[in-house]
Amino acid sequence: MDSMENQSACAGQAQLRAQVADWMSANLRGEFDCLKHRGGPGDEEAHPGLRKAWERRLAEGGWTCVGWPQAHGGRGLPVMSQVIFQEEYARAGGPGRMGHIGEGLIGPTLIAFGSEAQKARFLPGIRNGTEFWCQGYSEPGAGSDLANVRTRAERDPATGDWRVSGQKVWTSLAHESDWIFVLARCDPASRGNKGLVFLLMPLAQPGVEIRPIRQMGGGVEFNEVFFDGARAAAADVLGAPGDGWRIAMALLGFERGISTLGQQMQFTHELGWITEAARANGAWQDAALRQRMARAWAGLRVMRYNALRMLEGAEQGGGGGGGDGGAPLQRETLIYKYYWSNWHRDLGQLALDVLGPNANRIDEADARRTRLQQMALFSRADTIYAGTNEIQLNIIAERGLGMPREARGQS
Repeated sequence: MDSMENQSACAGQAQLRAQVADWMSANLRGEFDCLKHRGGPGDEEAHPGLRKAWERRLAEGGWTCVGWPQAHGGRGLPVMSQVIFQEEYARAGGPGRMGHIGEGLIGPTLIAFGSEAQKARFLPGIRNGTEFWCQGYSEPGAGSDLANVRTRAERDPATGDWRVSGQKVWTSLAHESDWIFVLARCDPASRGNKGLVFLLMPLAQPGVEIRPIRQMGGGVEFNEVFFDGARAAAADVLGAPGDGWRIAMALLGFERGISTLGQQMQFTHELGWITEAARANGAWQDAALRQRMARAWAGLRVMRYNALRMLEGAEQGGGGGGGDGGAPLQRETLIYKYYWSNWHRDLGQLALDVLGPNANRIDEADARRTRLQQMALFSRADTIYAGTNEIQLNIIAERGLGMPREARGQS
């Protein structure tokens, strides 16, 4: 790119930043003002009805699904423009997205693998903020070991529909969702990642029971979901029976997408809240705490640059943006979850250490303390969900370094 093109690109990026910032300033106010910095991890049950209304407001402004191809209702923005949107959204205090699972996970998977009828049925509701999705992967005996799923799907020979029985767990916002995508075993004789089917299922039907799981912080943002003969229509199989593992893994590839930059902007806010607390209570005078805050700042910059490399590689390889989903994962992608989850867990501990003895006291009138306490509590789960540290290290060793696979017993 020559200097003239570079200047034009920079001018366009600055214009987009101003456009997003102006829209957020004009819209994240009034009835939506209370949503600023709310609804993120550990706070997902905050104002769910209002956040659904916010999704519809975003859709009206054309700010949902900005990376989806235009043919499927998105803006088709390139990676850097999507990064700008995510960063400016988070900079303005944009709330946690109720539509994240739909827009960031099942939507791109439908674009990559769905039939034309499935795309026409499901994509508009996601784009318009009128239908919400949750993820049915983990089970009591199949969390990080996803290939061990025991939820069963049996085909009704009379209709071709599927009857589903089993249990999913840690299902975020299932009680606020309309649909769930479910990985189930359709071949009872199969083992591991063979014989699986990927189903799209409505939650409001007989045979589905949703039970909340109360967390140590008091929230109930995720649930157990029980299936007892619940139905998935024959037309709502994504891919073919037996192809479930490939679809499921492709979906997880979309999970490490553009929204990571918005996540990092939220981390920036959290680090800012910690430094404000340190100035307010004098903890900044502790040299060791100052060094830890500096290391957190440096680690956040490393995280950003690595994410940009990851996203650039995905764009060049054709994956991660709602395309074919078939590009191999870059090494930067393999290490990303391990890096940010450990960094964020350490940030949670730093927050508690900066608060000092007050970290153990509950005072709902102290918004700053409550916010940091919630962040610290939830950050302990970061190295467990979406693949534990141990699983992430196995992935890095086997897929990134080409080392022999770890011996795994048959279940």
